[in-house]
Amino acid sequence: MRKLSKFLFVTVLGLLPFCKSMAAVDPNFYIFLCFGQSNMEGAARPEAQDLVSAGPRFLLMPAVDDAQRGRKMGEWCEATPPLCRPNTGLTPVDYFGRTLVASLPSNIRVGVIHVAIGGIKIEGFMPEEIANYVKEAPGWMKGMLEAYDNNPYQRLVDLAKKAQKDGVIKGVLMHQGESNTGDPEWANKVQKVYDHLLGDLKLKPEEVNLYVGGVVQADGKGVCIGCNKQINELPQTIHTCQVISSDGCTNGPDRLHFDAAGYRELGCRYGEAVVRFLGYEPKRPQFEVPLPIEVPADAFLAKTTIPGNDFPKVDKQGRAYFKVQAPDATKVVLDICDKKYDMKRDGKGGWMAVTDPLPVGFHYYFLNIGGVNFIDPSTETFFGCNREAGGIEIPEGDEGNYYRPQQGVPHGQVRSIYYWSESSKSWRHAMVYTPAEYDQKKMQKKRYPVLYLQHGMGEDETGWTKQGHMQHIMDNAIASGKAVPMIVVMESGDIKAPPSNFGGRQGVNDYGNTFYPVLLNDLIPYIDSNFRTLTDREHRAMAGLSWGGHQTFDVVLTNLDKFSYMGTFSGAIFNLDVKTAYDGVFANAEEFNKKIHYLFMSSGTEGMDKMFRTADTVKQLNELGIPAVYSESKGTAHEWLTWRRGLNEFIPHLFKK
Repeated sequence: MRKLSKFLFVTVLGLLPFCKSMAAVDPNFYIFLCFGQSNMEGAARPEAQDLVSAGPRFLLMPAVDDAQRGRKMGEWCEATPPLCRPNTGLTPVDYFGRTLVASLPSNIRVGVIHVAIGGIKIEGFMPEEIANYVKEAPGWMKGMLEAYDNNPYQRLVDLAKKAQKDGVIKGVLMHQGESNTGDPEWANKVQKVYDHLLGDLKLKPEEVNLYVGGVVQADGKGVCIGCNKQINELPQTIHTCQVISSDGCTNGPDRLHFDAAGYRELGCRYGEAVVRFLGYEPKRPQFEVPLPIEVPADAFLAKTTIPGNDFPKVDKQGRAYFKVQAPDATKVVLDICDKKYDMKRDGKGGWMAVTDPLPVGFHYYFLNIGGVNFIDPSTETFFGCNREAGGIEIPEGDEGNYYRPQQGVPHGQVRSIYYWSESSKSWRHAMVYTPAEYDQKKMQKKRYPVLYLQHGMGEDETGWTKQGHMQHIMDNAIASGKAVPMIVVMESGDIKAPPSNFGGRQGVNDYGNTFYPVLLNDLIPYIDSNFRTLTDREHRAMAGLSWGGHQTFDVVLTNLDKFSYMGTFSGAIFNLDVKTAYDGVFANAEEFNKKIHYLFMSSGTEGMDKMFRTADTVKQLNELGIPAVYSESKGTAHEWLTWRRGLNEFIPHLFKK
């Protein structure tokens, strides 16, 4: 028994040093291993704001001595640039650490070990390859290799083992690949390096992710941009790998290295990824970013900007300026007029963009964040593009006064109505314009002609009033005596979004035709019953823009007993054989002209409008003896300015026979 007690006493004494060393490990000291080539090394000169220490919570274990800064290899110090070696620059690790300090609880410290060599291939970190690699290394690299005793991998591991006595390794950061661009074995080689680290340091992969950053993109012109494909595919080989996007990270003139702002951004993204993995909400460190876009003094708020906002703005050259607050976004894109603009950070959580000069008129636009289109919260919304969208008006000069409200002009009303459709077994919505005199007491017995006015594909019944300003066009034309007072009815037409089979012939033929019985059997009777209308065909017209023009042809030409005027604005009339279309309705011009008193067709001169060949259709109708009228909107495309102009030219000819 005495011998056993003596054995236990000696054993406990022997374990005391081990227990003491174990107790020294701080579980709240998170250590990260960082390695790679020049962009990990850091190629941008640190600015004043970068040289301010993040404090004692962000530490560096230097991999080489730095006499100038009093640093010794293997001894913790506060982490300020340069983290790699003397005379290297700002690195993503600088703002990686700052992001962690800003995001993690105050009792958690962050330590980094940083080994990187400009231009090094991944073979330079493979234990089985390093000896041969050093022998064949170019002369300019030899001094950097010698700084790590010609074995950068071993230096990283030796320091990591020392650091494990103080804290816990939580991740591995890598930025490498430029020198291995196109190497089909690169992913497998990276896996070998990662596996060696895990094995040598006795780490579990599920607890120690590999974080790999993308290379310089330079708007698609990055010198090694092809490397991003193999980087993005790396998680297919290493399941614990996370790729850090370099989208929008700015670069230097060599299109190979990031600039200081790019390193800050990329470093923050590394940090945010780690913070999320650790279960916390990322917070960005404070740093200044110069305002990238200057707004000229002549810029003014767009008409479509919601009051209380400073953007969007438009300058005298027609350029539009946009700004949105999206501090957590990594990339924001402005999509307007078939062109995309990468928005730039303003340093205050906002993103800005300026466009090329835009055509006058109304334009839909979106902001894209993470591949999803969003509506700019600073602008009014409009239904278009098959959904609610942002919109901006680039103003015309005085030539656009016909669609603007004018002082001294009596204004009509636009009413929102709901009616029951027996044809569709549903409640439906329509907008109805009544002229200014409609509610005057002296006019209580007067009845009015009606124009049924349709919008285009992907829009709705509010389009003509919100985007088209038809109420102002009507008010001004009536007040000037150009048009007679009339009621205008606008319905959705069942064309708010195309069906899945729209591309096929049958899909095109069927699109929107569910509206036809609704119009004829429900809407017209409702309007005639609830408004003071003239109910005969002589006082009823129909017109529409784009697909609404297609619907106008379908409805009017098969119901000549109900309509006597028709018009299209950029009408989607495809491959019309005027001699045989609609059961040969145009073939007997004399009979047709007795029933249709005015046929008007207009289009723009640009873009998609040229595809419809409206002028050719009108010419063919004229050759048959039908006095169809063609009007051309110079310089405009398939857009609301074209359609405003068309409506303004059409209505003076209605109901005057």
